[in-house]
Amino acid sequence: MSADPSDPRAARTRATLRRALLEECADRPLAQVSVAALTRRARVGRATFYLHYPDLEALAVDACADIVREAVDALHAWRGTPDPASPPPALLTFFADLTPHTPLYRELLGPGGTGPLGRILHRDLRARSRTERTLAGAPQPDLVASAVAATFTGVLADWLHGGIDADTTDITHHVWRLLVTLHRTPWPG
Repeated sequence: MSADPSDPRAARTRATLRRALLEECADRPLAQVSVAALTRRARVGRATFYLHYPDLEALAVDACADIVREAVDALHAWRGTPDPASPPPALLTFFADLTPHTPLYRELLGPGGTGPLGRILHRDLRARSRTERTLAGAPQPDLVASAVAATFTGVLADWLHGGIDADTTDITHHVWRLLVTLHRTPWPG
């Protein structure tokens, strides 16, 4: 049995569980968080937890899903012709806001963009990029959308894991230039 996602009570319970997990992960890695500790912090029973999530990783992915939405929105927060030297402010904010939960993001977004959060980020970013390229009549929407999703997901993951030495401002500018270059690459018909 699972909770009805449209039920406002279920939505509140899931929000409570997500907050509790982020609080728990501020103190320790996800692998050291127990369902018992989480449900105590959330003030819900174990049965309630399992009514909403099959395991802690599913809850963690749900709790971090906002990062996916924020990333996708930040990368598409510009209109007109993008200036490679000026990333959208939303992208700068996105990278700056990652730090409070970096350890949890590292657990869910493996190097190179693997892991459950990497799969979701790649899927959602590819879909949004493809849709926007198709609507704009830009060439090669499937190819460029895949390249954009893979580039962003991989660079983000590698930066979170320390594979790219850059502060939040530098990584934002590097990522933006890479993505603008991908979009501007001339493609033969």
